[in-house]
Amino acid sequence: MKIISWNCNGAFRKKYGYLDEFDSDILVIQECEDPRRSTDKNYKNWANNCLWLGDNKNKGLGIFAKSHIEITPLNWENDRLKYFIPCKIENDFNLIATWCHGANSPTFGYIGQMWKYLQLHKTKFKKCVIAGDFNSNVIWDKWDRWWNHSDVLRELENQDIISFYHKFFLEDQGTESRPTLYLQKNINKPYHIDYIFGSNEIAERVIALDIGNATKWLDKSDHMPLICEFT
Repeated sequence: MKIISWNCNGAFRKKYGYLDEFDSDILVIQECEDPRRSTDKNYKNWANNCLWLGDNKNKGLGIFAKSHIEITPLNWENDRLKYFIPCKIENDFNLIATWCHGANSPTFGYIGQMWKYLQLHKTKFKKCVIAGDFNSNVIWDKWDRWWNHSDVLRELENQDIISFYHKFFLEDQGTESRPTLYLQKNINKPYHIDYIFGSNEIAERVIALDIGNATKWLDKSDHMPLICEFT
């Protein structure tokens, strides 16, 4: 099973072909258009097996799978949190697609959205993969906040869920050597804010993990695709 998470920086209808080389089974794409309301027929036809969520038809969160892969929506309450799509893949594991959004929240923006989502559903995170743009890193933890990135990591670890990247490359949170974002497409502003987490039983089966190179991807998005394969 190969999964890619990528914040495409909009206009996914013009960019999805760049991912063909990976022959991935599932794409988790942030900032993409709703295929159902797109006027691009090629995009609509390509996205024949997908789930999508968003307030704006031009910029939301989508899961796109090969046509033979069964993706079943899970009816989990989102409590107006942005944005999470939970689904069952092949009746095997749960996938939670993620785009941690500011959500116009004065107190629980970005990683705070994930923290609140975990309070609602963490007991359901059994044999799961969580993939997406978290807009967060431990380097931005604040001492007087109880829902920091580190707090979310502890919540996940209590459910035996870990970051595939950090296990695969043996790096600590906050010391990542491979950026997933170049802020404002500036090569001198690298950050690691996109992740694929998953249950230990799946993490043990990861056989490949890679992050797109800025030389190839920066003209397409400020985010690099995160590519993971497991048996």
